[in-house]
Amino acid sequence: MKLKIDRNSIKFKTFLYFMVFAVTLMAALWILQVVLLNNFYGTMKTAQTKEVASEIERSFKHNESDRFLDKVSQISESYDMYIYVVSYDGKTTYYQPSASDVAQAPGFETDTSQETAPGEMQYASKIQTLNEHMMRGNGSAYVKIKGVDASQEILAYGSVLSAKNKDPMIVYIFSPLWPVSSTIKILTNQLIYVTIISIILAILISLYLSTRITRPIRKINTSAKSLAEGNYGIVFQGGHYTELVDLADTLTGASIELEKSDMMQKDLIANVSHDLKTPLTMIKSYAEMIRDLSGDNPEKRNEHLKVIIDEADRLNVLVNDLLAISRLQSGKLTLEKSEFNLTDTIDNVLKTYRIMELEEGYTFEFNGDTAYYVDADEEKIKQVITNLLTNAIKFCGEDKLIKITLKKRGKYVTCHVEDHGPGIAPEEIEHIWDRYYRSSSNMKREKEGTGLGLSICKEILTLHKARFGIDSILGEGSDFWFELECIKK
Repeated sequence: MKLKIDRNSIKFKTFLYFMVFAVTLMAALWILQVVLLNNFYGTMKTAQTKEVASEIERSFKHNESDRFLDKVSQISESYDMYIYVVSYDGKTTYYQPSASDVAQAPGFETDTSQETAPGEMQYASKIQTLNEHMMRGNGSAYVKIKGVDASQEILAYGSVLSAKNKDPMIVYIFSPLWPVSSTIKILTNQLIYVTIISIILAILISLYLSTRITRPIRKINTSAKSLAEGNYGIVFQGGHYTELVDLADTLTGASIELEKSDMMQKDLIANVSHDLKTPLTMIKSYAEMIRDLSGDNPEKRNEHLKVIIDEADRLNVLVNDLLAISRLQSGKLTLEKSEFNLTDTIDNVLKTYRIMELEEGYTFEFNGDTAYYVDADEEKIKQVITNLLTNAIKFCGEDKLIKITLKKRGKYVTCHVEDHGPGIAPEEIEHIWDRYYRSSSNMKREKEGTGLGLSICKEILTLHKARFGIDSILGEGSDFWFELECIKK
């Protein structure tokens, strides 16, 4: 069976990137340590030889002969170089490496069993070549010359040393360049092992990391598919990485919100269906009664028609509230702001409720003697006040007292609508603004409504960017409030 590889997967690309990195790194090491090492070694050896030559020249100019030769001996021992100091006429050798040192020099053979005559140098054939370059170079020269083996090179330097009140001397420095060849062979063998180990490690690490990264992503993907099928309340697992944990937490939050939204949608459909069914049933029933029973009885007919009209009005209010909340939440509704006296606006709204004081025993207490001017949509604010008063009427206590208070707080004016009803449990306060949310209070409502009033208030006040809230104590009542910025007049 042919193995199918997804070339766009994180696992494949992580593996590929690690392999490219490992191969590139190994190629760089091979180039630097094998191909370029010889040139690098030669460059460094040349620089070192020039530095040594400069140090010998300075020592010759500033030191006595004995101290100068001691310095040459010290330099010769410190560096992998072979130094000769001879008289200008070449007849006297002041300093040269020992016969055993020269014998051990790679590429040269000397017969140490025979005594070397004074002034005879082991590099005589090479010195002659160097002297020729010195003559062409005004007394000093750097040159590469061949060793016994034609594949081996020696960096040679020669210079005439001169100073006031001193006999001139010639210094010859020989620095072999071919020991790097053996080093390259060693490094090559080592790099073969390093390359194999590095590639194996790159494969293992890439497989481990890609698996560690993709496993939680696959789990998240599986959970997301389950969520898309309508299985809400799923807890997403993010694995070991901050970004994946954040993604999992976000999706978990989305899952919870979708579950809430689904429940609210079902409740909305159930509540709207119930609210529509009751008045429609009443309208149909009373219409049939008029047709069958009270059509010829004016008194009964008018009574039945009044029920039909009331239920139709109730349907109209419900439909209008649904349309209002839909327009507010869709963002299509724009505010028509103007400056107005909030105190007068509330007073005008309360006038429509005075009949309830006369016929049903309600008391509306308004504490707002000062004129407070605000910049807002007056009609929408009237709707907020009306909905808050309607809500207070539905849940007011036996005293049927409702207080409306305006208070100044800094540059804001706060409107409070208080009742002495059953109050709201603390865990329910955050949900009270939701559509069709029903408080768990067992107290009977004084009036029925559409269940959308507080949700409409929330959308209007949010559109005004106004603060609002509820302060409630179980058994004592609730205080619904909102605040608007005052305008100085």
